[in-house]
Amino acid sequence: MQHGTVIVVAGGDPAGVEPPGHVEGVTVIAADGGVDTALALGLGVDLAIGDFDSVSASGLAAAETAGARIERHPAAKDATDLELALDAAISMRPERIVVIGSAGGRLDHLLGSLLLLADERYAGARISARFGTSHVDVIRGSCMVAGVPDGVVSLLPLHGPAEGVTTEGLAYPLHDETLAAGTSRGISNVFTGQAARVTVAHGCLLAVQPGSEDGSS
Repeated sequence: MQHGTVIVVAGGDPAGVEPPGHVEGVTVIAADGGVDTALALGLGVDLAIGDFDSVSASGLAAAETAGARIERHPAAKDATDLELALDAAISMRPERIVVIGSAGGRLDHLLGSLLLLADERYAGARISARFGTSHVDVIRGSCMVAGVPDGVVSLLPLHGPAEGVTTEGLAYPLHDETLAAGTSRGISNVFTGQAARVTVAHGCLLAVQPGSEDGSS
């Protein structure tokens, strides 16, 4: 069965995590402690997956009582709970995967999550994420990125160079350029309107809108 959108809820402190918009008919997968976050956001959990070392017992019980399928994995495993959840999501062949979670917690977990979003295994779906007030879009090919006038967006190449990068709707345009892995060339660009088109001929970019420290986006 093919799904339109799958929401993957990551673990972490649910405070400051904003709920997604329209969720009717959307499949929700919660990664371990993401069960508690999903419940706090009023989301019904369809699948809870992980080793469940961080979810509350009451949260897991509530999700299971409400009909969630529980997929348990050993603590000694070769993948994070988020990776397990993304694997489950892509197996449903969705058009879009939206990851929501906290921007706090361990830096290594956050970096690992960002690298994971751009993994080639998930290239069959449009991937976006919201960590706290920060928005992330994974760009392969051509993509419209929603923003706000004068809002900051950074374009970061992952897993190698991004070639043939062209932008429309940004104050500092790129024209068929190559962004090498590790470059700061794409940092702190600015929307001129409410959206920008970003095209990548070869490779993958993260379009990161960092939000703000006071919680506004």
